[in-house]
Amino acid sequence: MSSKAQVVVFASQKGGSGKTTVSAHVAVEAERAGAGPVALIDTDPQGSMAKWWNARASETPAFAQISVPNLARDIKALEDAGYKLIIIDTPPAVTSTIAEVITHADLVVLPTRPSPHDLRAVGPTVDIIQMQHKPLVFVINSATARARITGETAVALSQHGMVAPVTLHHRVDFAASMIDGRTVGEANPQGRSAKEVANLWTYLGDRLLRMRDEKAPLHKPSMTMEDDILTPVSAALAQAEGEQARPQAVAPPPPPAPRPAPAPAPTAPPAPVRPAASGTHPTQPGHDPQPADDIFGIEPAAVSAFGSRVTTTQPPAEEVGANSNWDGVERRKADAGPPAGKIERRRFGQPFGRRHSA
Repeated sequence: MSSKAQVVVFASQKGGSGKTTVSAHVAVEAERAGAGPVALIDTDPQGSMAKWWNARASETPAFAQISVPNLARDIKALEDAGYKLIIIDTPPAVTSTIAEVITHADLVVLPTRPSPHDLRAVGPTVDIIQMQHKPLVFVINSATARARITGETAVALSQHGMVAPVTLHHRVDFAASMIDGRTVGEANPQGRSAKEVANLWTYLGDRLLRMRDEKAPLHKPSMTMEDDILTPVSAALAQAEGEQARPQAVAPPPPPAPRPAPAPAPTAPPAPVRPAASGTHPTQPGHDPQPADDIFGIEPAAVSAFGSRVTTTQPPAEEVGANSNWDGVERRKADAGPPAGKIERRRFGQPFGRRHSA
């Protein structure tokens, strides 16, 4: 295995993408994970990394004062001093300085916020990295939980390079911890932000380890994809759904009750044929004669297939209750008469379905 120090450059044209914050957190986490000694280099004229390091109480990671024109010489000096990892923060601009720094990089990390402005600004930086054939990793930083644009940003960035499987979400503890020169892992080791930074370094450390030794085994991630991507609420719901999906010993369901046999459909009784306008119906024994006009008080409604008009009568309410199938509609030669207790309304001795002559 080579003793050459590995150089990780954090670059982005867009200001406010989080290069200083992410690079400082990765450097501290790498030191805590045993990947050091780690050295920090700040090439940003604003000196944000240097001011943060001056506020630290810890001496690690180390901070190196270098000059960009002599960067190759200074990196060699750090290697001779025993440093294994060198992390370089760059200014938010595309200049010849950044191109010079990327020349010495073993891995370029490009922090990107999930916003249209950041996506439009990554193009020039990606062009410089690709022209120098350097491996590139996008890190989605300061993302909003459960926002669809975060996934859309990952898809868009994946067309131009590798996207880290760990997303750093927007939380106040990232900025609050750096006030006194610390990181989220030092201020709140059990917080979700600290776990995200630890997972990010696990991924970047594996990439660097594979570059150093192709046969090196990959580390097992400390968090599952559900822990990393889902919010606490949705993660709890997913866990609850998983517990419900587990097979449990339950009693077999009782057999279904037999369905009752359907009742036979009642046959519709025959309907009367409208008699002539005058005269009375002959009656059956026990029936009182009624005038024909009183029985059929409804005008013809249709024409039968035999050419005679067919009418319908509305039976009295008591008849409907006694036999709801007696609808008063005409029937043909198969008519066997009205039901028991119903009025006989047929005209005997006349052709079925035809009017009487006056």
